[in-house]
Amino acid sequence: MEKEIIVGLDIGTTKIACFVGQRGEDGEKVKILGYGRTTSVGVEHGVVRNILTAADDIRRAVREASDQSNVDIDEVWVGIAGQHIHSRHNQGSIMIPPEHRMIEQSDLDRLIEEQHGILLDPGEVIVHVFPQTYFVDNEELSVEVSPVGVAGNNLRANFHIVTCNKDNLEHIKSAVEEAGLHIKGVVLEPVASAAAVLDDADRNAGVALVDIGGGTTDVAIFYENIIRHTSVLPLAGNAITNDIREGCQIVKNQAEILKTKFGSCLKSSVGDDDIIAIPGNRSQAPKEISMKNLAGIINARTQQILELVDYEIQLSGFSKKLIAGVVLTGGGARMRNIKELAELITRNNTRIGTPDEHLEHSDISTDELSHPMYATGIGLVLYGLAKTEERQRLEAEKIGHVDIFSNMDEQREEPKPEPQKTDEQPTRKKSKTTRPDRAIQDFLDKLFGENTIE
Repeated sequence: MEKEIIVGLDIGTTKIACFVGQRGEDGEKVKILGYGRTTSVGVEHGVVRNILTAADDIRRAVREASDQSNVDIDEVWVGIAGQHIHSRHNQGSIMIPPEHRMIEQSDLDRLIEEQHGILLDPGEVIVHVFPQTYFVDNEELSVEVSPVGVAGNNLRANFHIVTCNKDNLEHIKSAVEEAGLHIKGVVLEPVASAAAVLDDADRNAGVALVDIGGGTTDVAIFYENIIRHTSVLPLAGNAITNDIREGCQIVKNQAEILKTKFGSCLKSSVGDDDIIAIPGNRSQAPKEISMKNLAGIINARTQQILELVDYEIQLSGFSKKLIAGVVLTGGGARMRNIKELAELITRNNTRIGTPDEHLEHSDISTDELSHPMYATGIGLVLYGLAKTEERQRLEAEKIGHVDIFSNMDEQREEPKPEPQKTDEQPTRKKSKTTRPDRAIQDFLDKLFGENTIE
């Protein structure tokens, strides 16, 4: 059977990146078939401001990825971020139908689907519904136990719900459609990044993912393989670049080069006499910049960002449970000494997360793709693959489901005369198995497909 091909589209503040991938030979890693990247102009702080400009940038990145992978691209999984992202906790419960001997997948789907009907602030729509803890007849289930298969009359759960501004989501949809594409699913960017740089051991032990992009810094906290807290902060790499530009009185592209090639997040890591010479141009004379001053500018803003991150970690209630520590990713994670500064501020072990451990060898260099700034784009491919495979598995399980208790009851019954119409019973069985399939399909379409953005 031909492997599913997934396309991830990262619409960022500084770049737009498109990745085409499929499941690797080992069934775990992803093989990137092609990717394209272009500068992002119409996006600010993760929000599409100019739809036509953003559409042009998307079109260029997608065309490059399509040419390199030799794949015609018509639908994409899109990342979403920005200050308009909010999260909340909610509790829901349902009664289990008396004809169900135990909780079925359709019951679980119904409970999750009902969360889409909760009261939201004006202009908000739901992006994700993450179950936290399940209760059957008021008895809490451990995280290892699925409610499907448990006997009970009432199913209750705590949920972490992520919402976004409907208008901003519509702008993303409009830009993608203007570029000639269809949105397969919308994914919160730190959730996508987590798929690329974390493994099950990290998520189970407790970890805080911090994705430092150009316009926003995204935080996602996992514990016992469940996402517990999400947040999007309005400060990131562009704020540092602008501070350098204003503090050193240079142009923006020079400030970006200073930040990435010569900057440091710790003043103690550079000498007092270290100097960088900036070439002049027709309107500006050459100038010399102290690396000590440069590090001071970078340190001040980076410390502010990481203090906000630490506040979110404390707010989550899981600050004492992050055994796997903090994982930094995104373009800002490549700044020199940011790992050490993060450890000082968050008081947690910290590492830089790169997507290379999830990449299978391909014609594209792994070194080329292992930059942390590609975590979101590659994570979108991994997320899309996981959701597609989950949908296929659920459909296959429902098609092959057999009620063994029903068969036992039939065996205990006394033989009865053969009914003249022999097609009625098979017809009823077929209807019984196909109705849950339709419910699952409608639910997944609503959660990950078009209904998410309509």
